[in-house]
Amino acid sequence: MSSAPPSYKGHRYPVELISHCVWRYLRFPLSFREAGEPMPGRGVLVSHETVRRWCAKFGQTYANGLRRRRARPGDTWHLDEVFIKINGKRKYLWRAVDAAGNVLDILVQGRRDKAAARRFFRKLLKKTRAVPRMVITDQLRSYGAAHREVMPSVEHRSHQGMNHRAENSHQPTRQRERAMKGFRSVGGAQRFLAAFSGISPHFRPHRHLLTAAHYRAEMTVRFAIWDQITGAANLPTTA
Repeated sequence: MSSAPPSYKGHRYPVELISHCVWRYLRFPLSFREAGEPMPGRGVLVSHETVRRWCAKFGQTYANGLRRRRARPGDTWHLDEVFIKINGKRKYLWRAVDAAGNVLDILVQGRRDKAAARRFFRKLLKKTRAVPRMVITDQLRSYGAAHREVMPSVEHRSHQGMNHRAENSHQPTRQRERAMKGFRSVGGAQRFLAAFSGISPHFRPHRHLLTAAHYRAEMTVRFAIWDQITGAANLPTTA
């Protein structure tokens, strides 16, 4: 995949304004209207529909750019699934993270049986282009059945107490789900969570483990990377 920033041809607003609105919406539990509220202070009026279109068009592209810059995933993967409500119906959000807590992939499905687990395993292997040394899951039997079929050479540990890393990774999603008052469709949930899972963790560098100085330095680096993948870093500077 190309590492070049996306094209903004045909957009009358500058890249720094577009990327800022997308960042606000996918980093904080805000509505589209709230994400665009600060813009009048910059002399720009942006409707919530404009912000929605920017997020739909550029959100996943930005997330892909951030993923390409991450190191290869660790050799221990944690998998977990939680239910989410979509139009009042129970669906399941499958998620995989590595030992460092980096989100490897997510998938929204209607079931959590062997076929669903097998589909998630295959999608995960295709997305990461890597094979782990070990996968850790809860005690859902579907994992074991799919594991024996898709990656039998990989060690599988099934224990509820070993999978806190994947379970904790669901917390930001729960916050957004409450703020959005649920998701309206499976496709909409998949698109939003795929972009959200790629962007939001980039701006959550485990602050409780860093001193204030280290946190500021880390965030400076991460915003510099954001400017590079969005194209804002390519803007000419003015004297």
